[in-house]
Amino acid sequence: MRPPIGLDFNGGSATFGQPMKSIPITLSLLLLLPVLHGEDEHPAVADKNAPSTQGQASPDGIGKFFHGREIAKVMGHPAIGWLERDEREREEAPTRVIEALALAPNAVIADIGAGSGYYSFRIAPKIPFGKVIAIDIQPEMLEYLEKKSAELKLTNVSPHLGAIDDIKLAAESIDAALMVDAYHEFSHPAEMLASLVKALKPGGKVFLVEYRAEDPEVPIKRLHKMTAAQAKLELESAGLRLSANQTWLPWQHFMIFEKPIQP
Repeated sequence: MRPPIGLDFNGGSATFGQPMKSIPITLSLLLLLPVLHGEDEHPAVADKNAPSTQGQASPDGIGKFFHGREIAKVMGHPAIGWLERDEREREEAPTRVIEALALAPNAVIADIGAGSGYYSFRIAPKIPFGKVIAIDIQPEMLEYLEKKSAELKLTNVSPHLGAIDDIKLAAESIDAALMVDAYHEFSHPAEMLASLVKALKPGGKVFLVEYRAEDPEVPIKRLHKMTAAQAKLELESAGLRLSANQTWLPWQHFMIFEKPIQP
């Protein structure tokens, strides 16, 4: 796997760190350097009992911690060609992920950090009477999504401008949400999770896909991976409940959280 410098692995854009202007992308092994050079990364840690704290930033982090985890730097504006690479199926098994969503034909799902729409456009045909709300914070990516939707003649992909601290959806308006390799870069995770929980219908699901930090063989820098325990801690702190943790993806967790029907 040879990611270009600046990619965020979410299928899209600069996700929900700070909005970024488009910049040229040059090929690099930036995210793989610790693996290739045998370096042992030691990211800074903070108090897990304090939801949000500030501290000294590590080379790949922003110096802000959420439940003890340093938030990763956003890896920059994407190279869409790489995001759409043929190898992605072998490396990440997105077809299996989409099958595992098991969405009803009329489901409304938010693809948070949709970027190029890699997942959005593959989910849309599965829900012919539903809708994919493709959320991103960069207007340039929304323009791309609109053009691509027209090209593919898909009428149920709705590009939607979010913010770094709010997905900006109405209360109880979605059945599910998908976050693929994006959540770990959210600069305001508590606020984002609060807005997500608000937007979910009771019993709604959150599908979280993140690279496995427990596995040293996964060739991604430490701050761009998460342990299942850390993900559970953070999302359950927002009122969600873990219902399943699937382990069949090559490199990633596939975790399912639910919004309780009764508070």
